[in-house]
Amino acid sequence: MEDIRNLGEIQLSCLREVGNIGAGHAATALSKLLHSEIQMNVPRVSVVGFDEIADVVGGAEQLVIGIFLRIEGELPGSIFFLLHQESAKRLVSDLVGPYSTGEHEDFSEMEISALQEIGNILAGSYLSSLADFTKKDTSPTPPALAVDMAGAILSIGMIQLGQVSDYALVVDTEFRQGDLEIRGHFFLLPDPGSVNLLFQSLGVESV
Repeated sequence: MEDIRNLGEIQLSCLREVGNIGAGHAATALSKLLHSEIQMNVPRVSVVGFDEIADVVGGAEQLVIGIFLRIEGELPGSIFFLLHQESAKRLVSDLVGPYSTGEHEDFSEMEISALQEIGNILAGSYLSSLADFTKKDTSPTPPALAVDMAGAILSIGMIQLGQVSDYALVVDTEFRQGDLEIRGHFFLLPDPGSVNLLFQSLGVESV
């Protein structure tokens, strides 16, 4: 039975390469959408348990923007993408105008729409690179977006997906918009069978 805790450096490097190519595609698409040069890269890929996911973004009480979607097709699974509130505000400022600096300021309807579109672009770019590498058909469902504490957002996914896997792949993603650095986190939760199929498609030893 597959266990993503057993991923080796070769397998993680392979996923990092897929992530970097996806980040390149996403940067191009976001630059066009935001009318501002965006640079992205993937410095780290790791495996964490469900109980550690919130810690990666600063703790269960950290206010974040969460984008969740399902991956459909030949490599089914789920994706969480989490951004801190201030980072998300800055990321969409070029698209919808100056952001509010209030610590708990609500997102406007336009900002929510922009974040959903950014989520679509990011997920589509990563899945497109994955499909190119593996020659497997994948497609994202429309993203669901929530603004809440990390623990509250993740608990919903844990309840829905806890029967599927106890671990997630973390793909750290760094954005740069001019002098501004923004860091986000992709959490990829493969369905049973998807991990080994993924690595078999890439010509890498299964877990």
